[in-house]
Amino acid sequence: MKLTELFLVTIITERYFRDDIIEKLKELGAKGYTLTDTTGEGSRGLRASDFEGKNVKIEVVVSKDVGNAIIDFIADVYFENYSVIAYAYPVKVVRGDKYI
Repeated sequence: MKLTELFLVTIITERYFRDDIIEKLKELGAKGYTLTDTTGEGSRGLRASDFEGKNVKIEVVVSKDVGNAIIDFIADVYFENYSVIAYAYPVKVVRGDKYI
């Protein structure tokens, strides 16, 4: 079984940004994504209400170049003014050709 090393990029954000981020991920080269409702507490504390809905976690498996482009986009557009985090780490996947 052949394994391909790619990157798992994880973005945790307010639900409000979900659709815009997913659209941009696809434009940057992601072939698919996993979306999960999530809760937790970060440096800004717990959310005051769930009026806008819970936070979401968006995960994509992509090449290193696409992963870097995604992280750069998230950092440039969201980090300064919004409660958004993003991180990436290498993963080895079966059927790597499906992701690149």
